[in-house]
Amino acid sequence: MKEAIVIKGARENNLKNLSLTIPKYKLVVLTGPSGSGKSTLAMDTLQRECQRQYMESMGLTSDSISKPKVESIEGLSPSISVGQHVTNRNPRSTVGTVTDIYTYVRFIFSRLGERVCPSCSGSIPPSFEPAGLLAEEDEDMDSQMISCPHCHAQLEKLGMPHFSFNKPEGACEECGGLGHVATIKESAVFNQELSLRGGGVASLNGVHRDIQIRILVAAGKHYGFEIDPDQPLKEYGEIQRDLLYYGVESEAFKRHYPDKKPPQGTKFEGVIPSLWRRYKEKEGEAGAQEKDGGFFHEQLCPECRGARLKKEIRNIRVADATISDVSDWSLRDVYEWTKGLEAVIPAEGLHLLEPILHDMPTRLKRIMDVGLGYISMNRQTVTLSGGEAQRLRLASLLGSGLTGVLYVLDEPTTGLHPRDTVGLIRVLQELRDLGNTVLVIEHDVEMMRAADHIIDIGPGAGPYGGSVVGEGSLEDLMASDLSVTGAYLREANLPSPARIRRKGSGQHITIREAQVRNLHIPVVSFPLGSLVSVTGVSGSGKSTLVFDILAQGGSKEKEYTGCKEITGLEHVGNIVIFDQTPMGRIQRSNVATYTDVFTHLRQMFAGLPEAKARKLTSKHFSFNTPGGRCETCQGLGVLSVDMNFLPDLEVKCHDCKGRRFTDEVLQVQYQGFSISDLLNMSIQESLPVLQSENKIAGIIRMLCEVGLGYLQWGQSVKTLSGGEGQRIRLAKELSKPPKSHTLYLLDEPTTGLHPSDIKQLQVLLDKLVDTGNTVVVVEHSLELIEESDWVIDIGPEGGAAGGKLVAEGTPEQVAKVPASYTGMFLKRILA
Repeated sequence: MKEAIVIKGARENNLKNLSLTIPKYKLVVLTGPSGSGKSTLAMDTLQRECQRQYMESMGLTSDSISKPKVESIEGLSPSISVGQHVTNRNPRSTVGTVTDIYTYVRFIFSRLGERVCPSCSGSIPPSFEPAGLLAEEDEDMDSQMISCPHCHAQLEKLGMPHFSFNKPEGACEECGGLGHVATIKESAVFNQELSLRGGGVASLNGVHRDIQIRILVAAGKHYGFEIDPDQPLKEYGEIQRDLLYYGVESEAFKRHYPDKKPPQGTKFEGVIPSLWRRYKEKEGEAGAQEKDGGFFHEQLCPECRGARLKKEIRNIRVADATISDVSDWSLRDVYEWTKGLEAVIPAEGLHLLEPILHDMPTRLKRIMDVGLGYISMNRQTVTLSGGEAQRLRLASLLGSGLTGVLYVLDEPTTGLHPRDTVGLIRVLQELRDLGNTVLVIEHDVEMMRAADHIIDIGPGAGPYGGSVVGEGSLEDLMASDLSVTGAYLREANLPSPARIRRKGSGQHITIREAQVRNLHIPVVSFPLGSLVSVTGVSGSGKSTLVFDILAQGGSKEKEYTGCKEITGLEHVGNIVIFDQTPMGRIQRSNVATYTDVFTHLRQMFAGLPEAKARKLTSKHFSFNTPGGRCETCQGLGVLSVDMNFLPDLEVKCHDCKGRRFTDEVLQVQYQGFSISDLLNMSIQESLPVLQSENKIAGIIRMLCEVGLGYLQWGQSVKTLSGGEGQRIRLAKELSKPPKSHTLYLLDEPTTGLHPSDIKQLQVLLDKLVDTGNTVVVVEHSLELIEESDWVIDIGPEGGAAGGKLVAEGTPEQVAKVPASYTGMFLKRILA
């Protein structure tokens, strides 16, 4: 049996004919600067070849998976990659449902629950019937009746479906099991001072507005009254208003003309019914309210208060807790509750716990080990960060019991406080001890210390990377002259010079009585004119404080939710938010189009003499419109192949060979490069070619400064990590002329950055502060926290045990607070 994976001559992307040996059944860390080729080696070479060989072994044609550019790879195992993309966007999907823990809880409540008789309010104890298999469940059982032992009223027997908010038997009738109800904010939709044509209805615009006005005017004529599109809405009569608001089919309008039939053909739907229809169509998509321009106000369901279940179900108790209580608890508390069940359940009911008493606590323990013990079961999966979703999947993989597998993980420590990294390392070691090879792309120094073998790729990013610059243990890297990681570690061991902290402008933004989710902070202040780090363990409430409360300062409304008041906002001109939301799911949007560089490139090519001679305009140089693009792949350069039960595969277009354009367009060249050549270049490579184009060169330099020089111009934004997307938005913002005092809010900007690149980011953030702005970062990276002017530490734990202000002050002051976990780690590095 081969004890190693041997790669020979890997040349994919920027890899320089790389050959190396990866030991099997070990925890191997792949590190190096951002863009040095780590992901290319792990995902595009190793993972793809594993997939290809697996497909081949199953007798499926593997032509669709192109062989990576590598001479040979020996000793491969079946592989599973665990990335950071949140794939499940269903609002009904919760942590409890995706981990199956909620299924166990439903089983416990359906078998052991003590219910209250609605007729006599007497308590009905559980019947402790023989255990049914949990796997079979009783989802399809016919309705059965039981009788109340006190008043003999006939009641429906409860099964597992009654405890599910996704089944009609259990879902709250008011909200349909979603836990929230929406109302339309009429003030946001209608502006009484404006006319229809002048924008009086915010949800109608462009061509859609013109069409709707025509239908509305025709409807008015049908009923014998005028509607003037240029008349302000406040001058409308009751009948006109009812027609505009509710449409011809509504009761509100029909009452004016009870005997008249609505017009034939297209009927005016009404602004409000139209908004509701669109809202319901988008209900499955995250952020549907944002898509509808903030016309909806979502609030807790008044009937179930967010519990999602019917009242009689919410009253059933096991071990003195209802199913709503258990769903609201952190998984750590659910674990404790489960462990204590045996002691409180009567002996005759213990056989019912057997199917779950081993499995459920084991699953919960694994989730706690990956640092997610603070999450509750009813947390929607769409609200999880990429790192949380990845670690949740990791916990479930541990339970699969697979051996001999190659696991490829992409920065699993993302979003983890240094304290929680220890638990994650233990989980990865367990995965290894089961007999698997664990390959981790990682920048975290603690993870490197725990690795059995480290491979350092570098020395730089993009064309300057792609070589192995060091391998072995952490000590081996530090001894290597070529290793970038080793050089950083050697430097980190040297005594640091005394830091001078900025004092700020003397003004503050102060939040009073922050009380939302788990936050309970009487007062907290952010000094303006400085770099402020908000720290704390995962789930302590950092993002809630910054992105749910402080970020409201940018809205026009003066009513703030989640706190009593926010003062000091008058000192800030505007607020810019850079969070980790994906940059888009549109395949056509790439780095060049997103940064507006593509517009300049098209104009540049269209202005060349050869393009003018061929009568080519900037439209011909666009892959988004017909004209100059390859129509086989519609300018994408790739075709999508449906793989049935596997994810769709992208293969190079056979007509344009991935070049996106027709031959005529490709013959127009700038300094010997076609527009397709430039799209295939990395940002850094294109600088010497485009440096005379001032507008483009400025953006290129800024992208290189934020450490993104390795990205290709034509790379789809779908492939970018949250951290990369955030830094692109940062570069875009920085390349604009400076405005008034801006408050920048950043969500873990160091995600995906090598420690040496964090220094570069630090310089940029300092530049923002030194030009009179304020930067607030939610951060776990000690490299950035120790360079901050001010630290606000939230905790002490995650979930219900967090949300308090543990410490605030300079990093030196926070390091002296014994209750602060962040302080504990700062103390080590500031010493």
